[in-house]
Amino acid sequence: MKALALIATLVTGVLLLYGTRDFAAWGDPNSPASRHLSPVYIEKAVEQTHVPNLVTAILGDYRGYDTMFETVVIFCAGMAVVSVLRRNKS
Repeated sequence: MKALALIATLVTGVLLLYGTRDFAAWGDPNSPASRHLSPVYIEKAVEQTHVPNLVTAILGDYRGYDTMFETVVIFCAGMAVVSVLRRNKS
């Protein structure tokens, strides 16, 4: 059973690494996110959100639901780990 788990993990890892070949280079100023999305955030964030700090405007307003649900997922994962690793006093 451990060999099967190891093989499944390795295959998944290889597929994930293969999928990253199409990513833009790290910090590439010509990547789609840098050319299309970033200028909109920089130019309109303060006007649309009425928050003077650009980082706070993006995380708190534009990505508020995303950040909230990421927190919920991390909490659920933590509770699952605690429930699996806890010891029952019998």
